[in-house]
Amino acid sequence: MASTIETTEPKASNGFRQHHPLDPLSPTEIARAVSIVREAKGQLGYNAVTIAEPKKAQMTAWLAAPEHAEKPARQAEVVAIDRTGAIWDGIVDLDAKMILQWEKLEGVQPLITMEDLIETDRVVKADLKVIEQCGILGIPPSDMHKVYADPWTIGYDERFGNGTRLQQALMYYRPHPDDCQYAFPLDFCPIVNTETKQVIHIDIPEVRRPLNKIPSNYNPKDIEAEGGYRTDIKPLLVTQPQGVSFSIDGREISWQNFKVHVGFNYREGIVLNNITYKDKGTARPLFYRLSLAEMVVPYGNPEMWHYRKHAFDLGEYGGGYMTNELSLGCDCLGEIHYLDAFFVNRAGDPITIKNAICVHEEDAGILFKHTDFRDNSVIVTRGRKLVISHIFTAANYEYCVYWIFHQDGTIQLEIKLTGILNTYAMAPDEDTKGWGTQVHPGVNAHNHEHLFCLRIDPQLDGHNNTVFQVDATMGDGEVGSKENYHGNAFYAKKTKYSTVAEGIADYNGDTSRTWDIANTNKLHPVSGKPVSYKLVSREVPRLLIKDGGLASKRAGFAKHAIHVTKYTDGQIYPAGRHVPQSSGEPSRGLPEWIAANSSENIDNTDIVVWHTFGLVHFPAPEDFPVMPVEPMSLLLRPRHFFLRNPVLDVPPSFSATPTQVREPGSKKQVVDAADRLSRLAFGGAARQQETCCSGH
Repeated sequence: MASTIETTEPKASNGFRQHHPLDPLSPTEIARAVSIVREAKGQLGYNAVTIAEPKKAQMTAWLAAPEHAEKPARQAEVVAIDRTGAIWDGIVDLDAKMILQWEKLEGVQPLITMEDLIETDRVVKADLKVIEQCGILGIPPSDMHKVYADPWTIGYDERFGNGTRLQQALMYYRPHPDDCQYAFPLDFCPIVNTETKQVIHIDIPEVRRPLNKIPSNYNPKDIEAEGGYRTDIKPLLVTQPQGVSFSIDGREISWQNFKVHVGFNYREGIVLNNITYKDKGTARPLFYRLSLAEMVVPYGNPEMWHYRKHAFDLGEYGGGYMTNELSLGCDCLGEIHYLDAFFVNRAGDPITIKNAICVHEEDAGILFKHTDFRDNSVIVTRGRKLVISHIFTAANYEYCVYWIFHQDGTIQLEIKLTGILNTYAMAPDEDTKGWGTQVHPGVNAHNHEHLFCLRIDPQLDGHNNTVFQVDATMGDGEVGSKENYHGNAFYAKKTKYSTVAEGIADYNGDTSRTWDIANTNKLHPVSGKPVSYKLVSREVPRLLIKDGGLASKRAGFAKHAIHVTKYTDGQIYPAGRHVPQSSGEPSRGLPEWIAANSSENIDNTDIVVWHTFGLVHFPAPEDFPVMPVEPMSLLLRPRHFFLRNPVLDVPPSFSATPTQVREPGSKKQVVDAADRLSRLAFGGAARQQETCCSGH
C-alpha cells in the first residue's frame, strides 16, 4: 500500500526552521529577497530567485566544525528584467537585508520561464498572420482555439541576434480536445518577441506540407475503442510494514551508511551535496557536489529552421522550473517521502511545486551470492537501494532523473526518457533524406541526440584528488615471445591527467574505458593502490554536429566525454551562466575556462570532473504517439576504497554453511537459520523466506 512519511525539520531557539547553508530558499526567503530588491531598484520582472551557494572554502570549514566555524550567510541569486528589457544579475544578503552585487548584462538573455511559454502560446494564436497561415492549411479562424504552440528558445538566428528575448513557436493542431497534437504538426514557425509579446516574423517553407487528417492517440477512451487494455496484469503490492530504513533531518538523508544533503534549484533540479559513507564507524567523504549541470538536444535535419532545434533544456528553460508534481502510486511506488520546491514568478511572488522530489527504497535484486557445487553450501543476500528522483517535462519530452544509492557504496545515475517525439509535417511520399522517419502518416520525427553533462565535485577522503584514464590493454610481446608466449596477457593501463589540457578525453568502447577519481595520498593496505571511485559510463555518443556548426559552438562541453578542471567558485554551468540566444562566439562556460587555464595543474588538488553522456535517437513508429521509456545509466563505484566487500554485514536472505549441510538434522537447522535471517532481511516476511528456501 502506497503512503507518505513526514520529515523532521530542525528548529532554532526562536522556533523557526533552522536552515542548512545549502538548503533551497524557502518561500519566506524568496519574498524577502524580492522585497529587498524592490525597495532599492523599483518594479522589476523576476526571472529567477535562488540560493547563492556559499563559497566552498567557507562551507567546508563549517561542515568540518559546525559548532565553532562561522555559519555561511543565507544569500540569494537574483535575475531580473526591467521595463526596458535590460537584464540584471544580483546577489542579496538575506540576513543583512542588502544587495551585495547588482550588474547589468549585455549580449545575453536569461532562460525562458513557464510563464513565458504559456504567454507565447497565447500570443501566436491571436496573431493575424498566424491565423492566415493556419487558413492556408485548412484551419479556419473559428478553430484557432484548437491550435497549439510549443515555444522553444530560438537557439541563435543571425537575422535577429541576441539583443532581444525571442522564442520560436513549433506549431500543432488538435482537432478534438483529447487528440495528441503531435500527430497534427503545422509546417510554419512564428518567432515571438518575449518582452513585447508580438510575432515579429514567420518562417514558411518553400514547399508547403499538408495538414495530416489521421489521429494517433494514447488516452484511455481511444485505447478502449481499439480493443481495450490488457487484462492479464495482476496487482503488485510494495509494502514496508515496519517503515522505511532511512531518516530525514531537514534535507539531510541518512540511509544505511550514506549521508547526503538534497538541494534543488530552478536550473539543475536535484543537487546532492556532502555525500559521505560510514566505514566501520568513520564517516568518509565521497563527493562534495553532484548534479546534472547541463544538457543539449541537437536535431539532425539541416533544412529550413530545423538547425535552430538544439535545446539546452537546463540552461534555456530550467530542469527545476519544469519539474512535475509527483503522484503517489504512479510516479513513485511504496513508502514515499516527498520534498517540495519553491520558485519565484515574474511578479516576484513565491510559488510552490508540491512533491517535486521523491525519496523511497526499492529492492535491488541479488547483492551477492555463491553456491559451492561440492557440498551445496550457499549464501544469497538481496540488496536494497535508495532512490532520490524528480521528473521534468520539456514541452514534448519527459526526463525522469533517478539518483540511486546502493549498499556497497555505489552511486548510480539513471535517466529515463519518455514523452512524445518532436514532429514535423511531411507530404505524401516525401523523401526524409535520412534526417527523420515517418512515424505516422504525414508525420516526420527527426533524428536527434540527448546529451547530458554530469558535474562531479569529488572529495574522496579529502578534496585533493586526481583522475586516471583506465583502458583495458593487451600486454606487450607477440605470440611466441618469452613475456607473452600465448598472447593472452592484458592489463589496466592507467594514464594520469596532470593538466587541464591533458584532462580532455573521449570514450573508447574498444578498451572498455573508465576513469578513476583517486586520492593518491591514501593507499589501500592490501592492493597498495590509491583509494578511488570509478566512473563507469558506456552510453557516450559523440556530438554529431561538425566543428564550426552552430550547435557545436554553443555546446562546446559536449565535444568530449571528459573534461577535468581545477575547482573554482562559480564555475557551475558548462554552457555558461546565461545560455539562451548565445552564438557560441566567443565560447562560454567550460570551453572558455579550459582555454584560459589549459596548463593549470589538476593532479592532487581540488578538481571538478565534467562528463557528457547520452544517446542518439533515430525515431521509429514504436515511439509514437507516446514513447516507452528509454533508460540510460552510469555508475560511480568504489575501487580500493574499502578494506574488503563492504556489504558482508547485510543480513543474508538465505545461508547454509558447509558445516550446517553436513551435520545431522541439518535441514531443520538450515530452515531455522534461514527464518532468523529472513526476519532480519525482510522484517519477518515468511513467504519470501519460504521462496528462498524452497530450492534447498
